Amino acid sequence: MMLNVLLWIVFGGVAGWLASIIMGRNRSMGLVANVVVGLIGSVLGGWIASLVGIGSFKDFSLAGLGIAVLGAIVLLWLVRLLKGK
Repeated sequence: MMLNVLLWIVFGGVAGWLASIIMGRNRSMGLVANVVVGLIGSVLGGWIASLVGIGSFKDFSLAGLGIAVLGAIVLLWLVRLLKGK
């Protein structure tokens, strides 16, 4: 159980970090923010992927990471849009 939680935190951190680099926000985000964005982005990306019918983020795989990163990018874009920056 503890190992699964640790793996999800690492997975979320990687997804959030990659999304922050793609969105040009890497310098303004720290480790905790990357993990939070990655975890929320994983859920958001999985929801979007299931709506479109292309998969889910439930697997620790390259495709799951891609879905998580895309969800994190969408999340960062929405935050930027709401902040007006």
